[in-house]
Amino acid sequence: MDNILDLIPQRAPIVMVDEFLGIDENLSRTRFAVYKDNIFVEDNRLSECGLIEHIAQSAAARIGYIFRSKNQAVPIGYIGSVNDFSILRHPAVGEQIFTTIEVLQEVLGITLIRAVCCVAGEQIASCKMKIFLNTDEA
Repeated sequence: MDNILDLIPQRAPIVMVDEFLGIDENLSRTRFAVYKDNIFVEDNRLSECGLIEHIAQSAAARIGYIFRSKNQAVPIGYIGSVNDFSILRHPAVGEQIFTTIEVLQEVLGITLIRAVCCVAGEQIASCKMKIFLNTDEA
C-alpha cells in the first residue's frame, strides 16, 4: 500500500500506524508494531493513550487513502469523542496490533467509527470514536 506518511498528518515521534492494509466498503485495516522507544510505551506495554492515538491514526489513514485515491489533499481530523473504550490487555513491546475500523455513520464531515484492535487474533481493545474533518485546511 501507500507510504503511511502520505495518508496521515502525524510525523515522528507520534506515528502510530506502520501500514495501511486496505479498505472495502465500510471497513479498513491497519498494522502497528509496538517498539520499546515508542513515546507511549510504559513498562514495556503500550499505554491507553497510545492505543487511542493508534485508533485515531488508523481512522485517519482510511480518510487519507480515500482522499488520495481521488487526488485530493488529505484533511486534518480531530477526535470529537471516545466512547465505550475497553482494554482487555495492553500490547507488549514486540507485538503487532491489527486494527479494523468500521464506519458506522458519516454526516457533514463527522465520522462515527468502531475500532477493534487485535494481537495474534486476540481482541485486546475496542471503542467508538467520533472524528471531525477540517477539509478547509486540506
